[in-house]
Amino acid sequence: MRAIVQRVTSATVHVSDREVGRCDFGLLLLVGVHKNDTKVEAEKLASKLLTLRIFNDHEGKMNLSLLDFKDSHGNPEASILAVSNFTVYGDASKQRRPSFTESAGFEHARGLFDYFVEKLKESGLSVQTGEFGADMRVTLINSGPVTLLVDVDAPTI
Repeated sequence: MRAIVQRVTSATVHVSDREVGRCDFGLLLLVGVHKNDTKVEAEKLASKLLTLRIFNDHEGKMNLSLLDFKDSHGNPEASILAVSNFTVYGDASKQRRPSFTESAGFEHARGLFDYFVEKLKESGLSVQTGEFGADMRVTLINSGPVTLLVDVDAPTI
């Protein structure tokens, strides 16, 4: 699995003119599923993203993860907007028109994306999503800007 990770102060996703997901302070994740991915990769990616230290501490150093942001009662102050995006596995290295042969098919990708989201929600953070397979409009305010590409290798077959 692969995610384009953006640290945001806010992000929303719309389908048609209807808002279907949002987050305030936290992460916007554009998530692609590789054709060989399994639940193991979904679990690894969720764990890695929840503990990814890309938020500034009191000294201004990127040293905090999403899980470090809880109020005095233990309630989360950060959130996640996870958006499925098969084009994350697009390959334009050999031509100008990207190939998506490494992306998982619709049903396989949907199942693993949903499982990935379940794993994120187990953290207690607020997690919202787009609408799988829909034509979505994503808006965001990137903080930093901080944008990373995070991969979890799919098994080879």
